[in-house]
Amino acid sequence: METSIIKIGNSKGLRLSKTILEKYNIKEKVELILEKGQIILRPIEKPRQDWENEFKKMKVNNDDCLLMNDVFDDENFDEWN
Repeated sequence: METSIIKIGNSKGLRLSKTILEKYNIKEKVELILEKGQIILRPIEKPRQDWENEFKKMKVNNDDCLLMNDVFDDENFDEWN
């Protein structure tokens, strides 16, 4: 299927027909996946669904720590002033 890129304000977008939206159950948001030269749109029903329960499990398992330092040794905060 070929479709046009359209102007939306200062941006550009892709218009999806009502048929496509209904067929693929696309409501408010989609997940945009960039993979091997392709753009994949995947419907999102409820973003962050069950995150609260998963965070609680992480806390119980002591798995809720930072994976990397939030400040690096070579950061220069002077340039932000």
